[in-house]
Amino acid sequence: DHGIGKFGGLLTTINNGKPQEVVKLIYKDGDNVFVSIHSLHRISKYKSKEGEEPRINKIGSGAWERLKERTKSKVKDIARDLIKLYAARMAKQGFAFSPDSYLQHELEASFIYEDTPDQLKTTNDVKHDMEQPQPMDRLVCGDVGFGKTEIAIRAAFKAATDGKQVAVLVPTTVLALQHYKSFSERLQMFPCRVEYISRAKTAKQMKIILKDLADGKIDILIGTHKLVGKDVVFKDLGLLIIDEEQKFGVSVKEKLKQLKVNVDTLTLTATPIPRTLQFSLMGARDLSVINTPPPNRFPVLTEVIDWDEQLIHDAIVNEMNRNGQIFFIHNRVQSIYTLAEKLRELVPGIRIAVGHGQMPPQQLEETIVDFINYEYDLLLATTVVESGIDMPNVNTIIVNKANMYGLSDLHQLRGRVGRSNRKAYCYLIAPPYKEMTEDARRRMDAISTFSDLGSGFNIAMQDLDIRGAGNMLGAEQSGFIADLGYETYQRILNEAMIELRDEEFSNLLPEQRQELQQRENVDFVADCVVETDFNMMIPNDYVSSVSERMSLYRELDNLTNEDELHRYIGRMEDRFGAIPQEVQNLTDLLRLRWRAIKMGIEKLVLKNGKMVAYLVANKNSEYYQSDTFGKIVAYYTKYPRNCQLKEVKEKRLMTVEPVNSIKTVHHVFDIISDLPIV
Repeated sequence: DHGIGKFGGLLTTINNGKPQEVVKLIYKDGDNVFVSIHSLHRISKYKSKEGEEPRINKIGSGAWERLKERTKSKVKDIARDLIKLYAARMAKQGFAFSPDSYLQHELEASFIYEDTPDQLKTTNDVKHDMEQPQPMDRLVCGDVGFGKTEIAIRAAFKAATDGKQVAVLVPTTVLALQHYKSFSERLQMFPCRVEYISRAKTAKQMKIILKDLADGKIDILIGTHKLVGKDVVFKDLGLLIIDEEQKFGVSVKEKLKQLKVNVDTLTLTATPIPRTLQFSLMGARDLSVINTPPPNRFPVLTEVIDWDEQLIHDAIVNEMNRNGQIFFIHNRVQSIYTLAEKLRELVPGIRIAVGHGQMPPQQLEETIVDFINYEYDLLLATTVVESGIDMPNVNTIIVNKANMYGLSDLHQLRGRVGRSNRKAYCYLIAPPYKEMTEDARRRMDAISTFSDLGSGFNIAMQDLDIRGAGNMLGAEQSGFIADLGYETYQRILNEAMIELRDEEFSNLLPEQRQELQQRENVDFVADCVVETDFNMMIPNDYVSSVSERMSLYRELDNLTNEDELHRYIGRMEDRFGAIPQEVQNLTDLLRLRWRAIKMGIEKLVLKNGKMVAYLVANKNSEYYQSDTFGKIVAYYTKYPRNCQLKEVKEKRLMTVEPVNSIKTVHHVFDIISDLPIV
């Protein structure tokens, strides 16, 4: 509400003769704000830009309010265009694919592995979306090696059996070749033609492929960004599959946007980029997460090391001793051959292949194929290998200067190993901790912490936190996250989305909106502020450490349901012993706040033996036509001596007295809930 202030500690104050704890916040010119422990969810930690002092706000100057309003209107402007695009897609008639044919069942039955439950669910979701008349837009987020390609193959085949063409867009030449091999192998028994285009194709080959594509003779075409070029013309495109969206630049994405309006789109990613992730979390596109690893997979052992020749030698030799192969990632083409010589000295007799993006495409392709055929022990390469390459025999990866890579790049690189039932190793060579930047240290910590199978989603969340979401809605980057702090920006973003959905676009997609409201079990107020003089706090003799109490208050205040609260109480009893009455009061009050939100109460004051409940401020709100408000009126009609409904200074409120305990308030709420509507 007031902007950026400085934390001044936990203080004990006396309220109507009873001790209570509050958090002191210090603003500009020494102004103080005391925040009740029931409102800690309204405080969030502010992190300023790297190396900058935070600017403390002045209370009452209006600057903070203006910044929030400006941010909200900017977010709304950008979101409007997106929602219109989304609406245009929903309004467009796409192609409704037929239910599964016998060929589809044959293809799925020929999969040599058993589907994991998540894989099965995602496959069904994708096929269900394809059978709808509206164009599909689904993001499949599954960790590296969790079977996303198989889902893409099934979707592509479903489209092909209905006579539609499929475009599979991939970021690298190497991956185009890899996907071509995977798709061809899986579909070799079926009447389906798969081709790929990349820099490695000659002009003559390209000409034939493009002609056949325009004539409708090719069912599935795999390619790099050449696919969105002017000379690529599909006869009847029905499905677009995008692998690793974050690898494409803005211009390719803009072309894709135009292409996507009436074509079913399936996006596959291991670490969704923050913007994509955020868009999915907001419900503007459907999200499927594949969390279960295939059976017999082990997490990749990840270690951050200095340049240590003995350790590097041992890692390479150990892998060779078990007939495995090694990736060595070095992202500098200028010095890659020098490093190859160094490695040959380090491990005599080793067969090293070098691969990078500046090589002639045919040569790079041949090198990769030779490596797959086990003609080399170690592939020394730039990041051309990071996406989607599936080589089960490679189970050690060494990344040089790992501090220079983004988090999702590191996760992708690590995902190139550990794709069979062997233990895999990932060594990240980086300078000593103190020589790295703060962000690089956080990336190293995140990648080594989240080394379990299926941690891609967590890594994307960390990435969102380290980089900030940028401007999730378009190419422009805005400084609002830095000005407001990440959590406040998130909150404003959500408010803006809900306002847009409920006000400007209320007539848009009414079914979706209804479904969304049911899903969210939409409340008329977002939060309820509680003020009370009841005795409630975590006593000093129960938890003596101030920072521990602060963190317990904060955790309690952020709980959202009874199960979480039950576990919280269990942990408290386990650590500190039987819960005293003051803490019991705290937990009861939290339940009360949840109930007040459901009843449309924005502020609840429990003081001097009286309860004052401030109802929804917006007089035009649908709340005043709701059953909830009807029950409050029924309570007032039944108990006119104890209850009053009135309007004071534009605020509508209900008072009830006497109220001398939280139990009494719960009792009042119980009666209101059980009353018939007036």
